[in-house]
Amino acid sequence: MAACAGLIVANIYYCQPLIVLVSKEWGLHESIAGRITYLTQIGYALGLLLLVPLGDILERRKQILFGTGAAIVALLMAATAPNFIVLQVASVLIGVCSIIPQLILPLAATLSADHKRGSIIGTIMAGLLVGILASRSLAGTIGSFYGWRAMYYIAAAICAVLLILMRFRFPVSKPSFTGNYGQLMKSVAGYAMTQPLLRRAALTNALSFAVLSAFWVTMVLFLSAAPFGYKSFEIGLFGLAGAAGALAAPLVGKISDGRDPKNNIIIGLVCELLSFIAFYFTGSGIFLLLAGIIILDVGHQAVQVTNQTIIYSILPEARNRFNTVFMTSTFIGGATGSALGLFLWNVGHWPAVCAGCSIVITLNILLFFKNKAKAARSLEVAMQKI
Repeated sequence: MAACAGLIVANIYYCQPLIVLVSKEWGLHESIAGRITYLTQIGYALGLLLLVPLGDILERRKQILFGTGAAIVALLMAATAPNFIVLQVASVLIGVCSIIPQLILPLAATLSADHKRGSIIGTIMAGLLVGILASRSLAGTIGSFYGWRAMYYIAAAICAVLLILMRFRFPVSKPSFTGNYGQLMKSVAGYAMTQPLLRRAALTNALSFAVLSAFWVTMVLFLSAAPFGYKSFEIGLFGLAGAAGALAAPLVGKISDGRDPKNNIIIGLVCELLSFIAFYFTGSGIFLLLAGIIILDVGHQAVQVTNQTIIYSILPEARNRFNTVFMTSTFIGGATGSALGLFLWNVGHWPAVCAGCSIVITLNILLFFKNKAKAARSLEVAMQKI
């Protein structure tokens, strides 16, 4: 499950180190070509909102197989795109069809024992995050030697292999919701409005993922410009630094088992802030950039794995719907962060990106302490009533 989650979610991120190559093929400004990054994330958010809840009403394995087949078609559409408009449409469809990891995670949570759930979620998140980060290295390498279209053909082939593997290895699941699709979506909205822990987790993760997305999109522009002048192959290799940080996910999951996990969140946010301080002072060297990448990805994993452990423990029968609210918010944050990063780059290049992202992280930290104080007051009122 961890391997499948990582290899399929990679579909969303292959485009990031290929921006420069796409811009050169059609004579586009790099910030225009960069649209495919946030269009893919918008598609992913749409898929999360409209398709992931079906995991509570349909047999999950069938849904996973159908979605993977659709992803193959979307990837081939991107590989053969005759113009940038078609590539943008294909990017949205790739995002919509690559929601498979968010069906795998609730399935794994359902199969796991309560005392091991955080560890198992952390293991699958490690696979997912290695896929996200290693995808950039793979895409940069393939794009440099064979062109950007080759990466989409290879991604389609990978999904075809996974389709066969999942058909024979994934267990059959039983739906937990007996109503229709309209009632299902109404319940999703109801949970979003009535579950404060879910709302807090979703907002925290959305802001965290926004800065992560802003960094990875603008890092391509930063490293391709002077004084570095790196090609897509060299830029893609920086994804390996982030993949090293992904090894922290299982550890974070274990720490989240059997204790109050909220401290992990503030530690993760502080790590994110430290990473952008390092990015700001990178200059013409790469040591601070590499260190910052590792710290940034460890920080985001601490936030995301902890939040997922919290929400999966609230209502087991509604895990897919909780995941819908959580991950839809996350990728709306990611798409917004990518667009914000490109905007900040056009305004003031790398220093503006670092400053803007630091402000977003600081806001996230302030919201965390505000919610913590609010929860403490609510608990005190409840105890007085008793």
